[in-house]
Amino acid sequence: MGAIAGAVAGVLAAPKSGKETREEIKKKADEAKQDTVDAYEATKTEVSKQTADAKKQAETKAKEAKAKAKDIKTRAEKAADAAKKEFNKKP
Repeated sequence: MGAIAGAVAGVLAAPKSGKETREEIKKKADEAKQDTVDAYEATKTEVSKQTADAKKQAETKAKEAKAKAKDIKTRAEKAADAAKKEFNKKP
């Protein structure tokens, strides 16, 4: 915003006709608008990329957690079966 105010102040202080001054202000406003649009698009692209990366990482971590949970379940079932067999042994 400060750059815009400075540009407008510079245009208004320059010795030009009213029409030239208005054209210069419009030109500066159009440039500022385009800069804003460009910054918005760049930010939008970066946020989309980071969101996709985060989603991919979350999916990977979820798969890893699911695999670990399955492994723990399998080992617990084996331990329970072994304990049952040991318990059911006749002395």
